[in-house]
Amino acid sequence: MTSWEQLESDCRSCHKCGLCSGRTNVVFGVGRCNANIMFIGEGPGEQEDLQGEPFVGPAGKLLDDMLSIIDVNRTNCYIANIVKCRPPMNRDPFEEEQVACLPYLQQQIELVKPDIIVCLGRIAAKRLIYPDYHITRDHGTWICRNGTWMTAIYHPSALLRDLNKRPETFRDLLSIRQKLREVHAEL
Repeated sequence: MTSWEQLESDCRSCHKCGLCSGRTNVVFGVGRCNANIMFIGEGPGEQEDLQGEPFVGPAGKLLDDMLSIIDVNRTNCYIANIVKCRPPMNRDPFEEEQVACLPYLQQQIELVKPDIIVCLGRIAAKRLIYPDYHITRDHGTWICRNGTWMTAIYHPSALLRDLNKRPETFRDLLSIRQKLREVHAEL
């Protein structure tokens, strides 16, 4: 298995897709490397590209508030994205860009070994849970794959644009908090 240092070094020197040409920084991930819970978004935005850390802009502030509801913070979880470089104009990452970056994310998941993975938004859910995932229909539902519980919630950016989704997301967060308690009671 690759070490964290080697994986991060490989990722920072990656040129597997065109996103590398426009990046300021590779946005590798942040948090505890053996966390019980991992949050995975689609890709970095402008502020993330500038700072080299996931979820640091307005959506990141909202994510921090969401994490506090479930008694989690950036020091006791791990946060990453499907793609590690910012797509131009914050567009959705293309299929080939996701495929190029996916091995890095898979290795991150293998190293963290989380009990729970929470996909932030539809793109992460489609890539990690199942291809025909519909975030409006399926958010908050749980599946267990290879001993890891997985769910998806609305992306924090979507919640900034549509306040009507916040009550549903609050219920999803309570479900995540409950699942964390269940999983730790089983350990």
